[in-house]
Amino acid sequence: MAKMPLGEQPLFIGIDGGGTKCRASIMTADLQVLGTGVGGPANPFQGVQQAKDSIRTAAELALIDAGLPPSAMSELIAGAGLAGVNVPSLYDVMSAWEHPFKEMHLTTDLHIACLGAHNRDEGAVMICGTGSCGYSFVNNESLFIGGHGFPIGDKGSGAWMGLEAIQAILLAYDDLGPQTKLSESIGEFLQASGVMIVDRMFGAKQGDYAKFAIFVVDAADAGDAVAIGIAKEGAAYMSGIARKLWATNPGRMSIIGGLAPRLIPWMEKDMAEKLSPALYQPEFGAVYFAKQRFKYINNNQSVLTTAN
Repeated sequence: MAKMPLGEQPLFIGIDGGGTKCRASIMTADLQVLGTGVGGPANPFQGVQQAKDSIRTAAELALIDAGLPPSAMSELIAGAGLAGVNVPSLYDVMSAWEHPFKEMHLTTDLHIACLGAHNRDEGAVMICGTGSCGYSFVNNESLFIGGHGFPIGDKGSGAWMGLEAIQAILLAYDDLGPQTKLSESIGEFLQASGVMIVDRMFGAKQGDYAKFAIFVVDAADAGDAVAIGIAKEGAAYMSGIARKLWATNPGRMSIIGGLAPRLIPWMEKDMAEKLSPALYQPEFGAVYFAKQRFKYINNNQSVLTTAN
């Protein structure tokens, strides 16, 4: 990674904090990436201190990757998009944090994903990975759809698919549902069958169920009726989200997340055809957001200084 002398120009750090990991990238104003680091979960809903620690860890690793000293942390202008801060109380808590950066501009992970996907202020984005949700930002108004969390929400996601698969396997084992290739593929993965699957899944979390999604889409592509049913139901939900987002006239819409490429073929054709590829990753969107806020604040300060 290229080294950048401190003080030569503002350095930004884009932070994408989710429920599984936190990714941070240090960039110049023209989006040259100097270094990247990855920390642990950074959703304050799952733990405020954990989120702070994960952000700091990711930033420290990004500094090392960029060849910058630890003291450079205090010179970074941070854009942070975090899961969970759409809840006002959590936004307030994280905004009040005595963070290690020169500045920190806070928004949601969905907002930075949208900014990164379109490299502009307006657009819509759907996330289909471990979880699922939809978001649009048009005329300074945000629309959030879904994202209610597993297991009560996140339909169409990897975790939801995994749970549906396990339930189908157990129904087939009790001869109360149709047989499925998932019994073999997931059973082999777990080295278990029947009631032993229940034992294996005791205490399983969202990410554990999401590991089975690949087996579902593989089986669906191979013609397994049960897997096809799961894929179609999940894709129909994501198509419904897409339709509601498109109604806000975002101009451009993308779907991101590890499961997205495999689910698109199962979506309703008119909605799938309206999808555009994401231009940049969410941490680029976080820097985009930080640059906007940094410029706005500095412009306002200049106006105040002139007025005084």
